[in-house]
Amino acid sequence: MKEERFFYVPQAATLTELPEEEAKHAVRVLRLQAGDEIYLTDGAGVFHRAEITLASNKRCAYRITESVNQQKGWDSHIHIAMAPTKMMERTEWFAEKATEIGFDELTVLNCQLSERRQLRLDRIEAKVVGAVKQSRKAWMPLLHDMTAFKTFVASHNPNCAEGVYLIAHCYDDLPKNHLFDILSADRFPRITILIGPEGDFHRDEVSLALSLGYRSVSLGTSRLRTETAALSAVMMANLSQ
Repeated sequence: MKEERFFYVPQAATLTELPEEEAKHAVRVLRLQAGDEIYLTDGAGVFHRAEITLASNKRCAYRITESVNQQKGWDSHIHIAMAPTKMMERTEWFAEKATEIGFDELTVLNCQLSERRQLRLDRIEAKVVGAVKQSRKAWMPLLHDMTAFKTFVASHNPNCAEGVYLIAHCYDDLPKNHLFDILSADRFPRITILIGPEGDFHRDEVSLALSLGYRSVSLGTSRLRTETAALSAVMMANLSQ
């Protein structure tokens, strides 16, 4: 049996050629030829079976033979808003692994105690695209550039859209429940979880989020790195819903 070859092609149904980078990979690396069968994911919930009609040095044209709508493997809209890690590779690692598990949206937060103030969103996107293809996902997570903490919580809270809004922090004097207990107690159309930097959120940031309707959560007794905490949150959201 031939191995199935997956490619990420936004708006695949309206196009007839793979994007340039995908075409190069198909022709130069995989050495696919006219007549070979490939699979396209459009990142918006549809898989397409296609046949290559032309394979040249930089071009790979296709003809769609079947399109199948897909259902997500998780029920809620999962949005992770996290501070960037000092080493950018760790943020990229999170985005890649979270995509393999399944989530919908990532916002990188500019917090008071953040160790990084800039990022390369294109590098994160490249990791996510690779994970979409590797894990055979029909959905491409939305990626948002660096956003100020205050700006984010002002536009993402219970007053803005239905769902549950949670902030993970390590302040022991503030009452909090375990994330999994909260998520498994009910079904939520949207799950938004804030994950802070290695030094945690500033207390003022936690107070602001709580005043807007966020709920404090714990991820357990271990002190986790930012990217580990974020990935744990994605896993719990998947398992609980």
